[in-house]
Amino acid sequence: MQTTPYQRVLVVGSGNFGTCLACHLARVGHAVTLWSRDAAVVKSIMESHQNPSYLSSILLPDSLQATLDLKAAVAEAEVIVLSIPTQAMRSVLHPLKGHIQETQLLISASKGIELGTHYFVSDIVREVLGEAIAAKLTVLSGPSFAIEVAQGLPTAITMASIDPTRAQWAQQVFHSPEFRAYTSSDPLGLEVAGALKNVIAIATGACVGLGLQENSRAALITRGLAEMTRIGAALGADPLTFGGLGGVGDLFLTCSSRKSRNFTVGFHLGQGKTLDEALKLAGSVAEGVTTTRAALELGTKLGVRMAITSATYQVLFEGKPAQEALSQLITRDASDERA
Repeated sequence: MQTTPYQRVLVVGSGNFGTCLACHLARVGHAVTLWSRDAAVVKSIMESHQNPSYLSSILLPDSLQATLDLKAAVAEAEVIVLSIPTQAMRSVLHPLKGHIQETQLLISASKGIELGTHYFVSDIVREVLGEAIAAKLTVLSGPSFAIEVAQGLPTAITMASIDPTRAQWAQQVFHSPEFRAYTSSDPLGLEVAGALKNVIAIATGACVGLGLQENSRAALITRGLAEMTRIGAALGADPLTFGGLGGVGDLFLTCSSRKSRNFTVGFHLGQGKTLDEALKLAGSVAEGVTTTRAALELGTKLGVRMAITSATYQVLFEGKPAQEALSQLITRDASDERA
């Protein structure tokens, strides 16, 4: 594969995933700056090469820089990677209108659906930054726990854009022996799968917390995949995307490990904890909680059946016990698997 010269990369967001991507890109050899709104995080990265809030056990590359000045960092960057919670995306992008240029490679590594608008990140970019920039947006997604990326363990993801040259550019920026990047022309499919897999992970975690075993987990993951695919198809995504790394790959990972924050929240709910207690025990943002509400509203608007998402919503926001929600799911009328 043709290599891309080392570039100036800005990673926007110093959470788990933003930190691991900045770490990876700096190790590849790019000139990387990590933006954080937290002065203590910036100071720690610059002085001790550690993020005290996320992945604190990882010693970051000496070359990795950190900043509080987002506009100045955007002006210097050739590549901009967005890795912030979807609910905060609009507020971060608004001050950058007119500062992010079409010549820059803009990559979204965020997964979720905006409350109220039911927008994915690409929709927010379109509304805030304009069609010309949104048309060149690339989406990064796939089975990639942040700690494993930061540790340099083998990982494979997908880069998708409706502009194939942008997907290839992103692929070349990220690709390394430890971080294999594939390309796709279906960014919408990746966004749908990346958002909804977090909802299914909460439901799967709850089932494990209730004491159910592998048969139940396999059934829930598979039916969750069908639910994700139905929403994607209704929005115009390619159904084949859901059989790839950003679909079933990321879904399987997120639903199979306590390293997943969303799975962990669900697990504690299954054990009888309240949502507030489960979130505290998970220790960081679980994007699937807000996504559950937005996804159910979106599915209702599209006329798509979302039994698992609906049951998860009832547990999260209506106080329904996880055991009761599970009983409701398994006592539904029998139906055709493809229906």
